[in-house]
Amino acid sequence: MHRQQQLRKISILSGLLFWFAPLTLTAQVVQDPPFGRPDAVVDLAARDSVQLVKGQWRYHNVKIVDADSRAVGPDLKPSGDPIKTYDYAPYAGAADFDDSQWEAIDATTLDQRRSTAKVCFNWYRINVTIPEKVGNFETAGSTVAFEIVIDDYAEVWVNGKMPRVLGQPGGPVIKGFNAPNRVIITRNAQPGQRIQLAVFGINGPISYSPQNFIWIKSATLDFYKAPKVAISETPATIIRKDPALDEIVPAGAKIEKLAGGFLFTEGPIWVPRMEDTDGYLLFSDPNNNLIYRWTQDGQLSIFLTKSGYRGMDIGEYGQPGSNGLTLDKQGRLTINQHGNRRVVRMEKNGQLTILADRYEGKGLNSPNDLVYKSDGALYFTDPPFGLPKFFDDPRKELPYSGVFRVSPDGKQVQLLTTDLKGPNGLAFSPDEKYFYVDDWDTEKKIIMRYEVNSDGTLSNGKVFFDMTSAEGEDALDGMKIDQKGNLYVSGPGGLWIISAEGKHLGTIVGPEHPHNFAWGDDDGKTLYLCAKTGLYRIRLNIPGIRP
Repeated sequence: MHRQQQLRKISILSGLLFWFAPLTLTAQVVQDPPFGRPDAVVDLAARDSVQLVKGQWRYHNVKIVDADSRAVGPDLKPSGDPIKTYDYAPYAGAADFDDSQWEAIDATTLDQRRSTAKVCFNWYRINVTIPEKVGNFETAGSTVAFEIVIDDYAEVWVNGKMPRVLGQPGGPVIKGFNAPNRVIITRNAQPGQRIQLAVFGINGPISYSPQNFIWIKSATLDFYKAPKVAISETPATIIRKDPALDEIVPAGAKIEKLAGGFLFTEGPIWVPRMEDTDGYLLFSDPNNNLIYRWTQDGQLSIFLTKSGYRGMDIGEYGQPGSNGLTLDKQGRLTINQHGNRRVVRMEKNGQLTILADRYEGKGLNSPNDLVYKSDGALYFTDPPFGLPKFFDDPRKELPYSGVFRVSPDGKQVQLLTTDLKGPNGLAFSPDEKYFYVDDWDTEKKIIMRYEVNSDGTLSNGKVFFDMTSAEGEDALDGMKIDQKGNLYVSGPGGLWIISAEGKHLGTIVGPEHPHNFAWGDDDGKTLYLCAKTGLYRIRLNIPGIRP
């Protein structure tokens, strides 16, 4: 089929999928992790259970107090003129907070109404010690979740920390009206381990000026031997072309399905572990205009809505949302927005900074994939696949599909090459001497390799690998590279693994065709796969190159 005819067909199908799939497909909805019935439970509303964990509930009301602050400044932070506002006291979330003078309350009285009614807040605190056994269950090495249901809202601090992440549904932050907050307090419990829990109670709905009080409906410690994370697990189908593949893909490798029911998954990036949060995965659903967040516990949530477009004509688009995602040196999320036809960076305060939206006065096509160089320069591909009619779209302003570079200071956008019709995935070699970019073109399924000049520009572009004759309708999409220089490419039939010397080592075939991927987990050896309607992962032997 001619390229333009095929793209037009894809555009029609994408439009139909965008409109009708929400009626039949919905992203996986999960409860707060861990999932399933626990192997043992400690009821923190029972005296004998609280004695088992050597606990003692403490209680204190919260006061609203006058406070000094500053108005919003040019940096969108409280750096402006001095103003008066309100605060609360006491701050009792810290692990070493001294609550010894607080009221000691009996576990059986947690359901007593406390606080002062209307708009009010309070604190519950308890230290728990992991016992050797809960009933016949041996706790060593288990995962423990703290679950509490407060009438009406709760925020939970564990050992003095309360992580906050955009789109986080519950856990340490408010889950919902009288909804259970579940927080994993340890994944490797050890007898004698001491954990401090502080719960901030909130009367609500606040705007209703409620007449009731605050009280605890239930509070438990739930113990699990091996919490379930994946939906399913299947042996990976491996097409081995070279014995060197055995150094990359372990024997018996399995592909785990982590979530499903999306319109189309794309552009994943692993956000590494920080002081108060575990690592997690972000990925796009460009058809649904969303960015999702998946945690290591298996929780799925919406991280960002309207991730790529807010225009009135959004119904015309097959993929209006975000596509490629990555992180800069400061850990700031950088987003390719299809519908808005730009590349933006999300600052720590949530503000979006436009990094590129035009070149020589003309609007970009629809930035697709992106990668940072170690010097802070950003490289991105710009095919028209985010436009409703692709190459024939009247909104298209540039006569080519380019590969661009944004200078480290963000002040200059450079066109690097127009060699490819549909430039898509891209990656640097580990030493950054070479730059790879592949082509979504069913008539020319190639990977180009360029030399990287000292000023960041590209030269001496050559065809590194050609899979045009390979069976399969798909052209080339996402691309990543491992620390030994092997390329991982979304190509016809599956995930192609190509050596740094340009030799096809093998192909991984999964339940769905993978379109893009990201290296994740603490060791960087897990490859997370965005494959059409599902999110998958596979453990490999060589860690990948990550931001």
